[in-house]
Amino acid sequence: MTESERIEAAIPRLLDWHRVNRRPLPWRDRPTPYAVWVSEIMLQQTRIEAAIPYYLRFMERLPDVKALAEVSQEELLKLWEGLGYYSRARNLQKAAGIVMEQYGGTLPSSAQALRKLPGIGEYTAGAIASLAFGQPEPAVDGNVLRVILRLTARRDDALEADTRAWVTELLRDLYPTGKDAALLTEGLMELGETVCLPREGARCEVCPLAALCLARERGEQTSLPVRSQRSSRRVEERTVLLLRCGERWAVRRRAEKGLLAGMWEFPNVEGCLSDKEILSQLSEQGLEPLSLEPWGEAKHLFTHVEWRMRGFLIPCANASAAYVWRTPEELRQSHAIPSAFWFWTKRIYE
Repeated sequence: MTESERIEAAIPRLLDWHRVNRRPLPWRDRPTPYAVWVSEIMLQQTRIEAAIPYYLRFMERLPDVKALAEVSQEELLKLWEGLGYYSRARNLQKAAGIVMEQYGGTLPSSAQALRKLPGIGEYTAGAIASLAFGQPEPAVDGNVLRVILRLTARRDDALEADTRAWVTELLRDLYPTGKDAALLTEGLMELGETVCLPREGARCEVCPLAALCLARERGEQTSLPVRSQRSSRRVEERTVLLLRCGERWAVRRRAEKGLLAGMWEFPNVEGCLSDKEILSQLSEQGLEPLSLEPWGEAKHLFTHVEWRMRGFLIPCANASAAYVWRTPEELRQSHAIPSAFWFWTKRIYE
């Protein structure tokens, strides 16, 4: 049996399985192009369970492309607060503006046109085209790669672009249209998320494709797919200063370009500063610290850098003009603080 024949035989089994096991998710209840687009962007770096409350809140406030295009960036980032990777939200709004100007507020149906919009790559274009428009376009993410590479027992590196391109083209030649296109895209994702899990987590005993899976036949399901070693992230130590004056806390806005662009953050500096160094810096800023108390540690992973942070609670006798000072309620209502600082944000909100 060729690889193409194996996948072709698997498709009807997968569709039958998914019709029975399809999870009820809010974006599936009403799969408009806009709803699918927003959900797929949120799910790029976020687990389904974590994304659902964000999605519901986002859609209630911004129910269509026009509302997204017109909302202030400050409110948009606040709606996105806690999801991380904030460039996703900015690209959503940029794309919404283009859709309003060039497509009359309606997303284009072809994957080719969708790929030209900011923040929409090969995977997301395929997902929108198949889920919302019934186009025969695959959406190949890590879960789908794992399913296909195990099904065919291919040992190509799952992290290589050529491997993803091969799987995409192989699926495209076999993809159905209409409702089955949406079901197949969902089914492949669902199988990878719930059954064909990484390494020893694979649940082959309940997999609808077990009889066709070459990796299972060869006992290779735990060693596939092959993944090359990723380059390690650069580690950066940071000291976070939780400055409080009465009921107000110090925050500052990051630069409009670069990491966490335009977001609000608690004052922080690179390096693991001593108490003496912290107090010296605050004195130079015209602040009068009343005390200094360790207030927990946190770690946050970005794509190429890892922040390892130590926080200090520092009540102050005065509020320096070096920062913006806000109450917890003001922060909660209108200041988008990155998830990197969420450990301390939650403590302040409590």
